[in-house]
Amino acid sequence: MLKQHFLNQNPKSSHALAAYFPLVFLLFSQSWPSIMANENVANTHTWQEAFKILGISWNSDGTLKREIQIPMVNATPSVTDPKNPPVALSTDIQLSPKSEAYVRLYIPVNPPTDTKLPLIIYLHGGDFVLFSASTVIFHEFCNNIASQFPAVVVSVEYRLAPENRLPAAYDDALNAIFWVKNQASYSGGRDPWLDYADFSRVFLLGSSAGANIVYHTALRALDFDLRPIRIRGILLNQPFFGGDFRTPSELRLIEDPYVPLYICDVLWSLALPPNANRDHEFCNPIAGGSYLGRVPRLPRVFVKADEGDPLVDRTTQLVQLLQGYRVPVVYQNNRGGFHGIELQNKTIAQSLYNDMKNFVYSTRITDDEDSHASY
Repeated sequence: MLKQHFLNQNPKSSHALAAYFPLVFLLFSQSWPSIMANENVANTHTWQEAFKILGISWNSDGTLKREIQIPMVNATPSVTDPKNPPVALSTDIQLSPKSEAYVRLYIPVNPPTDTKLPLIIYLHGGDFVLFSASTVIFHEFCNNIASQFPAVVVSVEYRLAPENRLPAAYDDALNAIFWVKNQASYSGGRDPWLDYADFSRVFLLGSSAGANIVYHTALRALDFDLRPIRIRGILLNQPFFGGDFRTPSELRLIEDPYVPLYICDVLWSLALPPNANRDHEFCNPIAGGSYLGRVPRLPRVFVKADEGDPLVDRTTQLVQLLQGYRVPVVYQNNRGGFHGIELQNKTIAQSLYNDMKNFVYSTRITDDEDSHASY
């Protein structure tokens, strides 16, 4: 895999690279001395140390210099070598001549002509601070979804923090949904590849920070009439959430090699609005805020977590919130694992593709007509 090749060429960057992909708490079952001891471990690290591991540094104008680069790849709009065809076809579409916003659109190499395909709007990971829709690992992820489901995939290029702090990424994701709505209604024309899409079966999918973006964007989208498109479900793969009060899994895995707690803290400091703490609703969705009243209106939700991920308790807590509001949830909490495991383990990745495909194709047209999604 290209990712493994990158790690082999850059062994000192392996932990940082993996970190990008990157219930009511049972805290009272732990003693306070243990909690404080673990908390002090996170406090011994510095911003400078976190920046070095992440491969970022400040420019004089307050923007970030991102020094560790994973290859970015061009779209593949056609089959140029029949003996070595691409997994799927892809093309980049600029959303507005007034901005750099774009989406990367994917379809199977041989899309069916007798049936329409579900449309997946995808938000990539990178902790709000790193990477692009054209980063090779996310490009290949979308290739596989388009090919294996099969589906039409719209991968969103969103603005990064701290140059553009949250909710900028949520705004960009919502604008991508509006673009899909306009394509469905032929407002300004339609890209011919989207003729393969079933606009009544739209799903939002994200991994890590992308899953955070999907959750908040799905809630924001409830305020709009998106017809003729219908968002039938959202898929959250190892969502990136946090909070001021530490969870047992965060303390148990405080020095995790993939998402150590002190690096998560620094990333939240870069991503959240100025002067916001980690109990801001963008970071901690159960802490209150303006969105809770909208939660009961969400469509079906697929959630995947791993016990070896420090963020697993946050995910379980979100699932319990959704279930408390009677939102239909499919929750897969796997033993072992780690954050971003599907990017390193092909067997796990294939299992994830299969589970997500089953969720998408088991969502009937009538599932949300009577109660939940009001898009």
